Amino acid sequence: MASSVVLASDPSPLQYFCVTDKASPVLVNGFVCKNPMDVNAEDFFFSGLNMPGNTNKRLGSNVTAVDVKKIAGLNTLGISLARIDFAPYGLNPPHTHPRATEIAGLNTLGVSLARIDYTPFGVNPPHTHPRATEILTVIEGTLLVGFITSNPQNRLIFKVLNAGDVFVFPQGIIHFQFNRGHKKAVAMAHLGSQNPGRIEAKDVFGSNPKIDASVLAKAFQVDKKVMDYLQSRFGMDNNN
Repeated sequence: MASSVVLASDPSPLQYFCVTDKASPVLVNGFVCKNPMDVNAEDFFFSGLNMPGNTNKRLGSNVTAVDVKKIAGLNTLGISLARIDFAPYGLNPPHTHPRATEIAGLNTLGVSLARIDYTPFGVNPPHTHPRATEILTVIEGTLLVGFITSNPQNRLIFKVLNAGDVFVFPQGIIHFQFNRGHKKAVAMAHLGSQNPGRIEAKDVFGSNPKIDASVLAKAFQVDKKVMDYLQSRFGMDNNN
């Protein structure tokens, strides 16, 4: 008589991002990672999604794909984006994506979507999605966007986006958007999870029950009165 135990799981990412190193001669299933210290905002950026595609084709449709070939920072993040243009009576013919879901019934399918509206000088404050990578597409206006890499570098990767620009925020990384213009702005966020979650930086000051202010004062190396003030600002009663 014998018995055994078998454990299986999907692999978890070992890094927050793995930007494609297009110059590497190494062949792997996917792409080799660039040195993280050589990564910059351009690796997570694409421009021109507001430009119409050429529909003067037999089927009367055109697909502009924004995938890892267009944005090197999408490598290993499990999400991509596309614009589809249709001429009158144009057709995107019957097809399948063997490795991806398009939005329909989202339960178990691993994607979601959000529209974000910004007043002049409005901000989507620093936050993280613990279960999803985000692809942000600016529809209208101008946004300053950015994210902070993990310890020990804590580098700020940022970019100014205009209509038609696309930017990627890797899963689990703190990121933000700010409307630096005098007009409203609109963006669409595409997320690689049906339930991406959201944790804002200010949540540490607005927990229920409160974290002892002495703990936060020690962690942030400030006077306890500063933490008392922040908790009064961001407590559950003021968390709107």
